[in-house]
Amino acid sequence: MTAALELEGLRIDFGGSAVVDGVSLTVSRGECAAIVGESGAGKTLTARALLGLAPTGATVRVDRLVVDGTDARGLGERGWRSLRGRRIGLVSQDALVSLDPLQRVGSEIAEPLRIHRLVSGRSALQSRVQELLHRVWMPDGERRARQYPHELSGGLRQRALIASALAADPAVLVADEPTTALDATVQARILDLLREIADAGTAVVFISHDIAAVRRIADRVLVMRDGEVVESGTTRDVLEAPQHDYTRQLLAATMHEPRAAAEGTAAPVLVAVEVAKDFGEISAVRDASFSVPGGRTLGVVGESGSGKTTLARMIVGIEAPDGGSLRWIGDRRVQLVHQNPLGAFDPRWTIARSLREALAAGGVPRAQRGARVTELLAEVGLDPSLAARRPIALSGGQRQRAAIARALAADPDVLVLDEPVSALDPSVRERVLQLLRRLQRERRLTMVFVSHDLDVVGAMADEVLVMQEGVIVEQGLIADVFAAPQHPFTRELLEASGSVSP
Repeated sequence: MTAALELEGLRIDFGGSAVVDGVSLTVSRGECAAIVGESGAGKTLTARALLGLAPTGATVRVDRLVVDGTDARGLGERGWRSLRGRRIGLVSQDALVSLDPLQRVGSEIAEPLRIHRLVSGRSALQSRVQELLHRVWMPDGERRARQYPHELSGGLRQRALIASALAADPAVLVADEPTTALDATVQARILDLLREIADAGTAVVFISHDIAAVRRIADRVLVMRDGEVVESGTTRDVLEAPQHDYTRQLLAATMHEPRAAAEGTAAPVLVAVEVAKDFGEISAVRDASFSVPGGRTLGVVGESGSGKTTLARMIVGIEAPDGGSLRWIGDRRVQLVHQNPLGAFDPRWTIARSLREALAAGGVPRAQRGARVTELLAEVGLDPSLAARRPIALSGGQRQRAAIARALAADPDVLVLDEPVSALDPSVRERVLQLLRRLQRERRLTMVFVSHDLDVVGAMADEVLVMQEGVIVEQGLIADVFAAPQHPFTRELLEASGSVSP
């Protein structure tokens, strides 16, 4: 097969220090090559270097860079503009940020065609846009072309972004974390689409920290750590017989052991009967009846918009039900751990100040708060020296641990966790899950664990609720529901999750 992309000896320096060192990659038409690794590995820097998009302050050197037959070494910005979109396209992680919020979707997709003067005339442009929307499986393409990005779901926005990247029919498509934070079924569809694009003759470079997604679509894999490629080969060889310790660690972090069934029965601490919540004309939750067993974990799964987070907010008391009842058995202290700890903390405050505020709200005397801050940080596995830092100065995993520490400051009986690990790398995610299991044992916590990741819920929960469009369509013991799902939507979720899982 003809090589559409040839990269040799890529090095990216910041202030004389190499953050990417010696990366080489060749991708042929019809092939999907994946670059995997955790945050900070250099994946995105490598991807952007392929498009001549070096960050400010970086020095980029490369021994060889050929894009669809064009030598790209030493190209200026004008030369790169002629290549981007025409010979090499980019699909970014966050389509809502990448798409122009002031442009309709159809106009956004048509822009590369106008820039590179590939199609002229309004009718021809509209026809080509519809062809592209059809190619990315966009439902009701004519209506979607007239909409703005914010009017589309996350999955549809990602399809629109892919259509825009494919508009000029580039030889190479770079997809940088294109499925991060998407629901299991949506993720599976986007991955299938990328594989179809490769099979049609495009060279696809797939950047991801998700080993399961890589396993699904990639022909070859490069594993990056600290800016260097530590292992490469066919997907089968690398993922089934890894040679490097780091690759083995990445794989181990994705293989969750199913949670063993708890012995005996547990009395409920919360009973919900026909709970409902509306936002205007939108029914977010309808007739939800369930119970939360004491000392156990209740998983809540479903796609975006299914009502999971609204249900969690009602359990915590942030939202009041419009109908039905939520009844706690006895006095309970309930705390919420948010999906995005960076947004949950005051960015101006140090971690210590945030924890002291939580302790003060819980009635802890001022003289005891300093010692309790140190104890809480130690309990969640953080060095006490981090107390002096602001949230932005912590890694994603450290911020999530700090958020858990703040929730524990109130000495809760119940923790409600809303997508607590969805944005974390596999090994960091596994460490946070282990922390939560330990805290549950030691503190005898009851947990409500909200997630779109069925693998994680299977490893954490004793019982599960499956939600679709505000309705609980199935519930029961995790082992029973996952082994023999009764509802078609549950089966669809499990099939999508299983198809992208190890």
